[in-house]
Amino acid sequence: MTRTRAVIAIALGVAIALGAPTAPDAKRWWSHILFLADDKLEGRETGSEGHRQAAAYVAGEFERSGLKPAGTQGYLQPVKLHSRRILEEQSSLALLRGGEREPLTLGEDAIFGMRVEPPQHLSAPMVFVGYGLVVPELKYDDLAGLDLRGKVAVYMTGGPSSIPGPLRSHYQSSEEREKLWSRVGAVGTVSFTNPAASDIPWSRTSAARLRPSMSLSGSDGVERLSITVNPAHSDKFLAGSGHKFDELIALSDAGKPLPVFPIPAAIEARAAVEHKDVESQNLAAIYPGSDPKLKREFVALSAHVDHLGRGEPVNGDAIYNGAMDNASGIATLLEIAATLHDSRAKLRRSVLFVAVTAEEKGLLGSQYFATHPTVKASDIVANLNVDMFLPLFPLRILTAVGAEESDLGYRLRAVAAPLGVKVQTDPEPRRNLFIRSDQYNFIKRGIPALAFKVGSTPGSPEEAISKKWLAERYHAPSDDVNQPVDLTAAADFNHLILLMTEEIANQTERPKWKENSFFRRYAK
Repeated sequence: MTRTRAVIAIALGVAIALGAPTAPDAKRWWSHILFLADDKLEGRETGSEGHRQAAAYVAGEFERSGLKPAGTQGYLQPVKLHSRRILEEQSSLALLRGGEREPLTLGEDAIFGMRVEPPQHLSAPMVFVGYGLVVPELKYDDLAGLDLRGKVAVYMTGGPSSIPGPLRSHYQSSEEREKLWSRVGAVGTVSFTNPAASDIPWSRTSAARLRPSMSLSGSDGVERLSITVNPAHSDKFLAGSGHKFDELIALSDAGKPLPVFPIPAAIEARAAVEHKDVESQNLAAIYPGSDPKLKREFVALSAHVDHLGRGEPVNGDAIYNGAMDNASGIATLLEIAATLHDSRAKLRRSVLFVAVTAEEKGLLGSQYFATHPTVKASDIVANLNVDMFLPLFPLRILTAVGAEESDLGYRLRAVAAPLGVKVQTDPEPRRNLFIRSDQYNFIKRGIPALAFKVGSTPGSPEEAISKKWLAERYHAPSDDVNQPVDLTAAADFNHLILLMTEEIANQTERPKWKENSFFRRYAK
């Protein structure tokens, strides 16, 4: 590409252009972020007034672009949720070993996971179960021969490199994990995290522990203890087992299987939980197609509206604005809708715009939409999901998560090549991006899908910029409008996603799963 790079520095909410952007849509894209990530919306917490204002803004922009309402209440699709929050002052954790009780410090040693309901009291023995993975298709089974009934499974997140990244991620999803633990009778889990595969430091993981977790109303399953351990303190759990955390990390880093062994200790937990019912909003809108037959089919563009709301202050700032995560993705949807409207584009298929809630709570809004679609699910031919695509440097490489699973990868490369953009599959599968954003719920409904990032090559300055952003701004108050953003990269990205949307909408053939894709089984 020959466009001049335009870096925007934002100071006190005022944009200062350090290089003139060559595409006017970048300015409009940024204007949406200025609204959605403003302190007045207080971080768009799921179910909050700030989220409601963000949803109203998106609905207004959909209407401005002439899109047809496709929710259950105009553009809106209300989503009912159940919220739970740990009352830490009334809760406790301890290790029981050799007749001695070793209290654990919540927030420092470990935290309660609240996406499942914890038992009020539990005392149970622990077993280290490797990665805790069972992949029937590859005859891989970490739990073979183990009796976990009434026990707590201790595991390392991740998996051996012999399992392809998307499949490895799939079997680490919360849904697959819960089915597995229920099947083997485990009463709880303790998870170790490899710091090399984690996007944020323990300090921010710990700081988020008092925020409410949520589940879809009516979907609460059985009680199960869920504990996440500070990597720096993992050896407390392994004491007496003959194994050290560094040993397990070395095997994990090498992509090798992990040992399975008993831990000569039990875990004791007491949990007090605050419960609330919450309602939040998905939004859906349609840009109608023009072909008499194909207009009944849809290319779904998705992004999530919500972020983290208020939280632990960092440098005196308690508002987690979510400018890149994911006001940027919503802004891309709004930009594409406006561009289609302004150009009066005639697409053969219709485009379905879906702005979902509760992504930060476990992809709940997209789960609800995928299971309660406002159009016929079998008429959705593809999903393109935009979540935190990070336009921090020029778009030379586009990472397309899921590109190896369907012919969407081929189509994307054909669209990107004339623009001078190289398409790569996920270069960091250990981060589990395949299951960490909303395209995954479309995939589980059999719909070919992609998610996107502005990419880089290993060891490049651009990779260093991305990693620095994750370390300093991801899920932090500093992901706000006071950060450098490459407007030209954002404009190029938006243009490429628009071209990909048009490619899918105008081709007679629907996108297809590859014959060897595991996820082909979900197609109707």
